[in-house]
Amino acid sequence: MIIPYLASQQQLDPLVNQYLTQLRQQGFLGDIASHYADRLSLATDNSVYQQLPQAILFPKEVADIVRLTKLAQRNEFKSLKFTPRGGGTGTNGQSLNSTIIVDLSRHMNQILELNVKEHWVRVQAGVVKDQLNRFLKPHGLFFAPELSTSNRATIGGMVNTDASGQGSLQYGKTSDHVIALRSVLINGDILDTQAISCDNFAENIAQTNLSQTGKQIHQQVEQLCRQHRQQILTQLPQLNRFITGYDLNHVFDAELAQFNLSRILTGSEGSLAFACEAKLNLLPIPQYRTLINIKYRSFDAALRHAPAMVAAKALSVETVDSKVLNLAKQDIIWHSVSDLLKEEDNSPILGLNIVEYAGNNEKYQQQQVAQLCQRLDQEIANQQNDVIGYQVCTDLASVEKIYAMRKKAVGLLGNAKGRAKPIPFVEDTCVPPENLADYIADFRALLDKHNLDYGMFGHVDAGVLHVRPALDLCDPEQVKLFKSISDQVANLTQQYGGLIWGEHGKGVRGEYSRQFFGDELWHVLQQIKTLFDPENRLNPGKICTPLDSDAKLFEVLSPMRADYDRQIPIAIKDQFAGAMNCNGNGLCFNFDVDSAMCPSMKISRNRVFSPKGRAALVREWLRLLAQANVSAEQLDFRKNEIKLTDLVEKLRNRFSKKHQDDFSHEVKAAMDTCLSCKACASQCPIKIDVPDFKAKFLYLYHHRYPRPIKDYVVANVENVAPLMAKAPVFFNAITTNPLVEQVARKYIGMVALPQLSVPSLQKQLVEINYKDRSLEQLEQLPLKQREKMLFIVQDPFTSFYDAKVVADFVRLSKKLGFDPIVLPFKPNGKAQHVKGFLTRFSKTARKQAEALNRIAKLGIPLVGVDAAVVLSYRDEYRQVLGEKRGNFAVLTSQEWLSQVLTSIETRHSENENPHTWYLFPHCTESSLLPNSSKAWQSIFAKFGEKLEVVSVGCCGMAGTFGHETVHEETSKAIYQLSWEKKLQDKDLDHCLVSGYSCRSQVKRMQHQISKHPLQGLLEILN
Repeated sequence: MIIPYLASQQQLDPLVNQYLTQLRQQGFLGDIASHYADRLSLATDNSVYQQLPQAILFPKEVADIVRLTKLAQRNEFKSLKFTPRGGGTGTNGQSLNSTIIVDLSRHMNQILELNVKEHWVRVQAGVVKDQLNRFLKPHGLFFAPELSTSNRATIGGMVNTDASGQGSLQYGKTSDHVIALRSVLINGDILDTQAISCDNFAENIAQTNLSQTGKQIHQQVEQLCRQHRQQILTQLPQLNRFITGYDLNHVFDAELAQFNLSRILTGSEGSLAFACEAKLNLLPIPQYRTLINIKYRSFDAALRHAPAMVAAKALSVETVDSKVLNLAKQDIIWHSVSDLLKEEDNSPILGLNIVEYAGNNEKYQQQQVAQLCQRLDQEIANQQNDVIGYQVCTDLASVEKIYAMRKKAVGLLGNAKGRAKPIPFVEDTCVPPENLADYIADFRALLDKHNLDYGMFGHVDAGVLHVRPALDLCDPEQVKLFKSISDQVANLTQQYGGLIWGEHGKGVRGEYSRQFFGDELWHVLQQIKTLFDPENRLNPGKICTPLDSDAKLFEVLSPMRADYDRQIPIAIKDQFAGAMNCNGNGLCFNFDVDSAMCPSMKISRNRVFSPKGRAALVREWLRLLAQANVSAEQLDFRKNEIKLTDLVEKLRNRFSKKHQDDFSHEVKAAMDTCLSCKACASQCPIKIDVPDFKAKFLYLYHHRYPRPIKDYVVANVENVAPLMAKAPVFFNAITTNPLVEQVARKYIGMVALPQLSVPSLQKQLVEINYKDRSLEQLEQLPLKQREKMLFIVQDPFTSFYDAKVVADFVRLSKKLGFDPIVLPFKPNGKAQHVKGFLTRFSKTARKQAEALNRIAKLGIPLVGVDAAVVLSYRDEYRQVLGEKRGNFAVLTSQEWLSQVLTSIETRHSENENPHTWYLFPHCTESSLLPNSSKAWQSIFAKFGEKLEVVSVGCCGMAGTFGHETVHEETSKAIYQLSWEKKLQDKDLDHCLVSGYSCRSQVKRMQHQISKHPLQGLLEILN
């Protein structure tokens, strides 16, 4: 069967189209996106909800927002509505709407001004929190509110949700650090807000540069909040994390001496204005930080013990339950914290309190820590409070590792097994800290009554608990339970003097506002909404509605992602589990250019080109296929191999007018930007393996539409390279011929083709007196002799294009007293998998697996040089072959060296000042083998040499990605993001690059040859 043509289901509204056309004519400088794929990529956040926007605007400056709002004031466009969006990490649909989305994260991400002396900074709304703190660090300052999503949450998003997190008892919320805001009203006026003296308030306002509307808003909100001051102070819960939506409480300072309208805007979720710039208060970075990780026999014990930690004047107390800890143990993150969270006497950790002390008085802090540790020692000795042990971290690296694990808790919960997934909807309840333990006991009883699984963690010092019950919302009965639990938890938090939203904003949960605030204060919120947005055009349905409006707030049972997902048959979901399991946590939006996670997202800043965006597109593609009655068997190449159609028919499909709007083309465009680096498969807490479902999609797509020639070139490289390597000089002369290069670029789509090794590997092996042996000869050898042997499993890239690395590995292993045997080359098939030739890859993998299984019976280690290929034996081979893969194991070179060097006496360098070597790890290797760099460090240390691991992102080559014409500029730009900067100040002779792709990229960009770590070791031995 051929996969059917799938027309995009949602066409652009003519009025929206007209507005976008005129906006371009008005000089809008930013990007305008209206394709179905773009809209789908912003239809979800980290919540259970889904709303398809009408279009997306990406302004480049404040003037762009003025342009779009001024245009929207024209009568013909008065019905259009807008929703501001930042990082899109909300857990309650705060930035979701079926409006025009205005995304300030793509371009408005500049740090505008810093005043170190006065401790403030002015930034655009799209600046990411970690980006800001990295910029501030050299100045000894930081922006305090701490979030688990700090590597992708924007300042604008933090302002709009009044975000807070760990350490809020001391550091407060975002609003406590906002000095001033620059916003744009729906009428296009710029609104500057800051503290204004209440003495002669009307006169003070009159002297400002505010527009008439801005002055009226200031005066009327001041009167409104003053008039209802007593009710605000007595009727609202006075909690550290209290969020009304519009901060009625703190709009005045404690003495009523100053009024600051910024407090109304912080927490407003874009329902009042577009927050464009913020002037933020900064704090000195604490010079001394200490964490005490206290381990318990139960989560309840950790909760009940937490108030004592707060009483001990800790900066913060964070609690994590066993569910989160056990999920962390299955994640890449555990490798970094396992030594810091050791289990005592085999007693499992079922609860954890992370207690932090921080400040600039080292002696005083040491006394605090010593007093708490002394108390803990007594409790452990007396078996009190179910404390089973504790560990102290004083170095910054360890502190950051623990918090990285804690920050990943939200995502980790989404990786729970089964159809039911822990989901956010009652995940940030807040009660007075003294009520927390009893409140949680009732909360747990409520969930246990329904036999629900759940994980818990939170900021117990502030009374905030993060709870995510596991539900399968594709089951309509579970949707009813979702609503029932939501209502019951709202009642429970109110009973304990708290709120159902204590940290993550309201979003669709604004439905409960009247229940908590009462009619009078609800009416005040409505009056404020009316002053700013009388026609309900900004993020409608959130926080509250204007006075005398027929509009309604979103309900808890608003349109959900599950409403679409349940249309996909379970068998199809299982085949594309990666795309289905994405919970939108957004870790793939990590701003850090030195993180391997999704380089295509980093360079494009386009959410479509992220794991989350690609997963969203694939889900919709599967839904449309299900509507077209395509079955799971028809999508599975192992069960029903699709017959190739005639090339003429494929070309007809590709160029026919009818097929030009096939939604499959939009999915294909998103997949084409994926580098198949596999960072998402490990660094994403949900393990969203885009290369896996990308290969499946490409396989199916190219049975309707023709493949480009370059795909066939890449897929056949393993068959052609061995033949070309027999005459490398001749073929190199052909591929470097200017005419051939031009033909390759224009007609094949390939550039900068790598050169075959001269001399070839075979000639180099002859030169070093390497003697080959057959398997039959090896079988005759005694087991003792085989213990000092190893098989080198060839890969097509190093063997034919970087052969000296393989030859040097042979030299190195001989020097270490081993007898290396280079196995005859057999195709691995990785390139076939990357390009979606799944039937061919399956056959290639089966043949290679059978061969390696036979060889493995000799008991001689199988070792590969290029980690990316070695890891494909563990990853793609298992995905495609399943149990038929067999039990053979191919080790990376560092894994083998780590094993054998324990039994070898190594000589330390006699040089008193040895060179420092720098390791630039391959992104796939460091993602799938998180300890690989540490292994290289340990190996070099055995020879008395120092190896420093350089933190880098992707090099941009990624196999053949960088050699494809269409990706040439992207590849180079990705290299410049991280690698180029990190190599600038280093001696390339001492820079070790573990990946073949990375060495190829360095050669192309730096015009120098870099060494593999094996070659660095050989140099040391020589």
